[in-house]
Amino acid sequence: MLNIKIWYLVFALVLSIRCNSVTDKAETDYPDPKKNPQSPLMLTGDWVPANTHSIDFEHLPHLRSQHAMVSDVRDPEVRLEDPSGVNNKSGGVNQHNYLTYFDHKYWIMWSDGPGVEDRVGQRVKYATSIDGIQWTAPQFMTPAPLNSGPDSPTYNTRSEDGWRWISRGFWERNGQLYALVSLDEAAEFFGPGLSLHAFTPDQDGVWKDEGIIYDDAINNFPPKKIPSGDWMMSRRTHDYKEKGVEFMLGGTESVYQWESFPVLGTASELSAEEPFWWVLPDINLMAIFRDNNKSGYLYRSFSTDNARTWSKPVKTNFPDATSKMNGLRLSDGRYIFVSNANPSKRDPLVLSVSEDGMVFNKMYYLVGGERVDYPHVLEHDGSLLVAFSRQKQTVEVLKISISDIK
Repeated sequence: MLNIKIWYLVFALVLSIRCNSVTDKAETDYPDPKKNPQSPLMLTGDWVPANTHSIDFEHLPHLRSQHAMVSDVRDPEVRLEDPSGVNNKSGGVNQHNYLTYFDHKYWIMWSDGPGVEDRVGQRVKYATSIDGIQWTAPQFMTPAPLNSGPDSPTYNTRSEDGWRWISRGFWERNGQLYALVSLDEAAEFFGPGLSLHAFTPDQDGVWKDEGIIYDDAINNFPPKKIPSGDWMMSRRTHDYKEKGVEFMLGGTESVYQWESFPVLGTASELSAEEPFWWVLPDINLMAIFRDNNKSGYLYRSFSTDNARTWSKPVKTNFPDATSKMNGLRLSDGRYIFVSNANPSKRDPLVLSVSEDGMVFNKMYYLVGGERVDYPHVLEHDGSLLVAFSRQKQTVEVLKISISDIK
């Protein structure tokens, strides 16, 4: 009996030392904008394997939701012949979805183009809804790009002689709703004529181009306020693949007043694409980058001086399909993040939850079964709306009760 008691005491002591060691290591590895900006930890939990690429994404817990189809350019007959959507001959492209709530209704905007994404002649459409489920018929927001309409010889091609509009999101500023849209030549990503425009609606639903708010810029998401009082949004220049990405600050005195600050390392440490950012509880900033070098993981950087400078981007352990992502801080203080976490394909779309905006410990399955991407999220009146595209040919919305995000 004595030997058994001694054995249990020894076992308990070893277990205690081991647990303390694990806890100490977790605390040491935990990210901090000032003390530990180089931490790779972004996903943790008893359910998370050491290799996060091996997560069983298909069998994650499912969130209940209502579903709405806003726009669909698919031709059923062509779709049966080409279920992968690779040839994309079914009437056009729908993608770059953005949501907002303004003037007692939901708004959604997206890029609507011929053939494959971002070809000559692409325009921007929008629709509205009272409840987020029943949507009005899509209408054009932007005119046909100059000399790039359906009657142009360059229409539906990749050509430096033709132009395209690309949807960039809604911005509510001082009671005025703006829709941000980029314009550039449709040969590469992006053309030297790249510029960011702002459109405003009139009483009849006609949108007016208020002109260029910043030259040589395409944002990823519309501006958000930071603790300094500035508005902030990301910026990619036409040659961002060599220069890296930047963040723009301003928009307080005028919609045309901005400064731009680079994130050093986004061209050398990774091939940064489509950055996303938010404000942390300690009022520092965290940015997340998709890696076009296809590491299969997200990169992260911090700023402790209101986006003037950024820490060196670090590869995290959060898996990614090299796809666009979006998120927000809920009114209850939690952070939610929607992405294509499966590194092998953009399927499914998942929602992850964090208490502090830096490390996530829950992940839910939203929608999948085929390519689903380009998410944008909005919280309003106890619900979360998630806009996304299917095969780059639809605009769809999920409506989720915040109370179901346990």
